[in-house]
Amino acid sequence: MLSRIADVLVPAVGRLSVTADPDSALAPGSILAANHTSLADPAIVIAALRRLGAAEPVIMAAAGLWRIPLLGRALAREGHIPVFRGDRRAAAALDAAAGALEQGRLLLIYAEGGLPRRRDSAEAAPEAFRTGLARLAERTGAPVVPVGQAGARRVTSGGAVKQLAGLATAPVRRPALHVHVGAPVALTGDHALRTRRAREAVTTAWRTAAAHLGEGAALAA
Repeated sequence: MLSRIADVLVPAVGRLSVTADPDSALAPGSILAANHTSLADPAIVIAALRRLGAAEPVIMAAAGLWRIPLLGRALAREGHIPVFRGDRRAAAALDAAAGALEQGRLLLIYAEGGLPRRRDSAEAAPEAFRTGLARLAERTGAPVVPVGQAGARRVTSGGAVKQLAGLATAPVRRPALHVHVGAPVALTGDHALRTRRAREAVTTAWRTAAAHLGEGAALAA
């Protein structure tokens, strides 16, 4: 269902382009690690994956989304994974993610653990990663595929009023959006080193995406 929604919604609100490294691979059971900048970017990433012929991923997302009528039921029905931050149930999310990977599902994770607090629509490098991605990769041995997206904040960002205004005007503005899929990376070392290497890989993918939008200032960040 989310793929169908993304296929309809994303072309309506923006102009999506997609690139991938020559040695990129979206093998079953891979972890897709993406930068998180906007409420719009999960749909944008899903639409990009569809263009690349990938199956719909299982998404790890903030548990609060499961409290939204209709959406919450759809997320639960399709096997997406709620993340309870700062809660003992967070460990259960990693267990569910490991199970999805063992079943050969793609898993989309936002290792920053939340959206940036800034209200502008400009691009910026991914913020610090939490350790869940590194721990999951170590536990499962799953390949980690860095995904960079740019432009989602042009669709919606900032406070509630600005976000609603952005969504309302996006079909008229149709901002440029770009997703870049990098080559799988091997994470080695302790959790801190694995986490740093994952963030570096996602940042590289994001820089490629931002460059396609002509975001020169972002690349200097």
